[in-house]
Amino acid sequence: MLKVAILDDYQNVSQQFVDLEKLSGKYEFKIFSEPFIDEVDTLDQLADFEALLIMRERTPMTKNVIENLSKLKFIITSGLRNKSIDLDAAKKRKVIVCGTESNIHPTPELTWALILGLARNLKEEIDNMYQGYWQTTVGIELKGKILGLIGLGRVGSQVAKIGKAFGMQVMAWSENLNLDTCKELDVLPSSKEDLIKNSDFLSIHVQGGERYKDCITLKEMDKMKKTAFLINTSRGPIINEDDLIIALSTNEIAGAGLDVYEKEPLPETNKLRFLPNALLTPHIGYVTAENYSIYYSQMIEALESCVSGNPIRIIQ
Repeated sequence: MLKVAILDDYQNVSQQFVDLEKLSGKYEFKIFSEPFIDEVDTLDQLADFEALLIMRERTPMTKNVIENLSKLKFIITSGLRNKSIDLDAAKKRKVIVCGTESNIHPTPELTWALILGLARNLKEEIDNMYQGYWQTTVGIELKGKILGLIGLGRVGSQVAKIGKAFGMQVMAWSENLNLDTCKELDVLPSSKEDLIKNSDFLSIHVQGGERYKDCITLKEMDKMKKTAFLINTSRGPIINEDDLIIALSTNEIAGAGLDVYEKEPLPETNKLRFLPNALLTPHIGYVTAENYSIYYSQMIEALESCVSGNPIRIIQ
């Protein structure tokens, strides 16, 4: 019987979306709902498993992990892209990697939850309401403000459309900005410097990796308006986290809305957790019932295809 580990089920909900009992005659499942302590713990806990069902960019499948899980045959991830998997190591070990489809709109929706939360000081107002206070801050309107987007791909384009609906001026920059998309969405193409200098809300929507690592450091934050807000629902390392903590602590910028971090889960003692002008969510951009339904059903579908010798949605 194939031993299958379901990783990263932080909310303990996987069995709400797939009936594992129906598959118990073919597979031996074990669900992991807590992050592993470190790579040594990962290797120890997963040593006996032949297939791993993982959530995108939660548990890293590094070269060391893949090379030392000697029984591993299949990795099935949510989504069709997972930068936490060393695909070269998987290919070398002949471990098949497959993915699932994914809805794109949950991340733009969360982006706007963060933008609106920052604009209306919702973190402070909500906290104060539960302490008995009433109307303790003054928010700002979005109409007429400048929304700067780093990246105008699938997610950035959706964010831009909503910004236009709010009556905002929308600018965009990336290293491979599509001018046709800018024209289609009535978005002003910009240099990185002008985008940073002029934006009231600067929102990040490019992929991670070395190209955009430390794209926003203290140097860039020093050039932002002191009334500006920085939003990141893309990848944590795009913003230098230590520099961001300095900028927020010294009120170099007005605030930040973050769903992604340099290290995840975000350590309990991370200084971001204690800053009043940091609005934080725990990487829930893609965490919706609709997406989970797709993920878990298609993970099982992909697992079955791998076992039958005809894998689908292969990631290379």
